Amino acid sequence: MNKGNHDFDELIERRNTNCLKYDFAVRRGKPEDILPLWVADMDFKVSQAVLDAITERVQHGIFGYSEVQDDYFLAVKDWMEKKHDWIVERRWLVKTPGVVFALAMAVKAFTKPGDGVMIQQPVYYPFSEVIEDNDRKIVDNTLVLGEDGIYRMDLEDFEKKAVENQVKLFLLCNPHNPVGRVYSKEELERLGEICIRHDILVISDEIHHDFVYKGKHQVFAAISEEIKNRTITCTSPSKTFNLAGLQVSNLFISNPDIRKRFKKEVAAAGYSQLNTLGLTACEAAYRHGGEWHKELMEYLKGNLSYVREYLKDKLPNIKLLEPEGTYLVWLDFRELGLTEIEREDLIVKKAGLWLDSGAIFGAAGEGFERINIACPRSTLTIALDKLRDAIANL
Repeated sequence: MNKGNHDFDELIERRNTNCLKYDFAVRRGKPEDILPLWVADMDFKVSQAVLDAITERVQHGIFGYSEVQDDYFLAVKDWMEKKHDWIVERRWLVKTPGVVFALAMAVKAFTKPGDGVMIQQPVYYPFSEVIEDNDRKIVDNTLVLGEDGIYRMDLEDFEKKAVENQVKLFLLCNPHNPVGRVYSKEELERLGEICIRHDILVISDEIHHDFVYKGKHQVFAAISEEIKNRTITCTSPSKTFNLAGLQVSNLFISNPDIRKRFKKEVAAAGYSQLNTLGLTACEAAYRHGGEWHKELMEYLKGNLSYVREYLKDKLPNIKLLEPEGTYLVWLDFRELGLTEIEREDLIVKKAGLWLDSGAIFGAAGEGFERINIACPRSTLTIALDKLRDAIANL
């Protein structure tokens, strides 16, 4: 099935490796033998170039505090320029142990308790958590699902709620998790105009920017100088190269005042140097992982086609919301007419699957499920067959 150098069909046993995806089902209230397709990491072995770099670093045998030299920044810079037509400067770079950590730091740095923070549900649930856990208020500019199966921003509602709630901070997710939108430049330009007009700072989570099936990812900060000066761009190799456990993210903040305030909040949290092996893996991935990523994208496109055809032929009551990006697929179960509890019973107890219920992404996600297709196709086949059999027995 694979024509490249990497075997994405290889089944790698992840159980008994302290794997969040596979080893903690019982602790999270699920059956021990459940098949997990929920959390956003991949069941694929990383690039050999990354393994070699980590192995060489491990063999040195000392793991003291580490920082990065010019080679690290140049690897990141070259990737951003080659893949996303965006030239970044070294002084803009702020490293954090993860994008969610960065979101929380931004909420603390740029808002006060009780302030409203804008998000667009259904959206990655930590967006809501970092707002509410820091005693801020969620202001939801709910995405609108069109009859064509495409989610769009309601910018009139965005501006109205921004004014009514005196919103000064907006968390943008693009490519969007979980609905799979890759917003066009024109959509983002209109959004940016509103943010400029009402002095709204944008934290742009672009962690899935290297997974695009249709169109091209538009870096929000690259649209104009005015937008760049009010944007914190969050990137990471964690999704692109399956490095989430190594905890490294690269943020770009061109505005010196915003960068200073953000870094002060990170310092106040007591965080300084990043994970040594994370830095090593990040540099190796961006420098040498291009071919691996290219092969990965072809495999994921094949998995997406497989899901599309399977649903059409064998599960017509479940609708695929066609993703423009990410390896997380948004499925519409509403035609089955089940309650949230009934659908959970169907998926978990009858099908033996662990997916992400759409409800955790906000009220607008009720009736949907998110499924991770970054796994060998044989695993995907087993999962879909389980779902088909469970529905047949309803």
